[in-house]
Amino acid sequence: MSSRRERLLERDAAHVWHPYTQHGLETDFLPVAAARDATLTLTDGRELIDGISSWWACLHGHSHPRMVDAISAQLGELDHVLFGGATHEPAVRLAEELVEIAPEGLSRVFYSDNGSTAIEVALKMVVQSWLHRGEPQRRVFVALEHGYHGDTFGAMAVGDPDPFFLPFQEMLFEVRRVPADAAALRAAFEELGDRAAGFLCEPLIQAAGGMLMQSPEYLREVRAICDAAGVPWIADEVMTGFGRTGALFACDKAGVAPDYLCLAKGLTGGNFPLSVTLAGEATFEAFLSEDRGRAFFHGHTFTANPVGCAAGLASLAICRDESTPAKLDRVGARVEARLAAAFDDGGASRDLRRTGGIVAFQLPSAESGYLASAAPRLRALAVEHGVLLRPLGDVLYAMPPACTTDAECDRIADAMLVLDAAV
Repeated sequence: MSSRRERLLERDAAHVWHPYTQHGLETDFLPVAAARDATLTLTDGRELIDGISSWWACLHGHSHPRMVDAISAQLGELDHVLFGGATHEPAVRLAEELVEIAPEGLSRVFYSDNGSTAIEVALKMVVQSWLHRGEPQRRVFVALEHGYHGDTFGAMAVGDPDPFFLPFQEMLFEVRRVPADAAALRAAFEELGDRAAGFLCEPLIQAAGGMLMQSPEYLREVRAICDAAGVPWIADEVMTGFGRTGALFACDKAGVAPDYLCLAKGLTGGNFPLSVTLAGEATFEAFLSEDRGRAFFHGHTFTANPVGCAAGLASLAICRDESTPAKLDRVGARVEARLAAAFDDGGASRDLRRTGGIVAFQLPSAESGYLASAAPRLRALAVEHGVLLRPLGDVLYAMPPACTTDAECDRIADAMLVLDAAV
């Protein structure tokens, strides 16, 4: 009789289509049975340290008791209700708490389902706000090269098409892409003039683009340039929010506030699909009217789902009570220190870099970019060494949850060194 693992993989192969997967090349998926803290347990009993927080979402650790209790309690009280024409305590309270901790000036919370839709919401708010203000020509966004903001059409448009979105390039709206350089951003706005709609970036770290890191000073320059151009700045903190950079929000490290803030992933501790787009009062007021046609026509079936909101409230409480940003910073520092000690030059030749709990370096590979062929082999090698890692092409990174112990940090770093040596 086939094993539990083999039966699961056979059933998977018959019906399931996995994300970001070339099924003609990849067929051996990890059969995960359970998770606790920083550990994933496979169906055959093997255990893996979750070195990437399961796609950057698991903030505090898997199955945190406070998260489980909050979700269970809310599920037994109010599981779901439409949010058009209705409201409920978890959504209102989560909005209140988010406004209290968010960068200054963000006073309105719009709920959606995931990071990509949070970006869609912000883009649509900006465009429709310009329309209501009598400037319909402002339709061109400026975004960073190597950016990634999600897989829906607006998010694809402001992302870098290569390699993810090339098949759809002709269907995407116009966007100017610039390097993470203040002069380039200023020049783009000068060229666009009154066609410029706004600027969008992942503050401090461009994740899928290769864990490319910026300085807080760059964000301060972004704020000043957007102010001078009279256009809004959308901060995509879907990944960087809730402590990943060592501060509650990446914008906090620069002491600046965006005009729109997009949050997901760690919003619910990685336990539930929920996202928010925060905007200022001026944006909200641009839609206020006795004309129904000026409303913001965007929504999802599960907008502000009560269980998701309860998860968000529990996660925020854990962030406060357990000092999650500081814990993530400690985890990142531990991994970085062990890597630096192992490299002869301290990691200079590998461009070893860290922001908060995120550590990355360049693999010595002849191939570059997300589609580098060595990535699947390196993922499998990491599993052999008891760690879940997922290289971004020739970039190897770690982003463990806040509960990761020193010993687990060391094992993550050691696995990264094995992969480095195997290239």
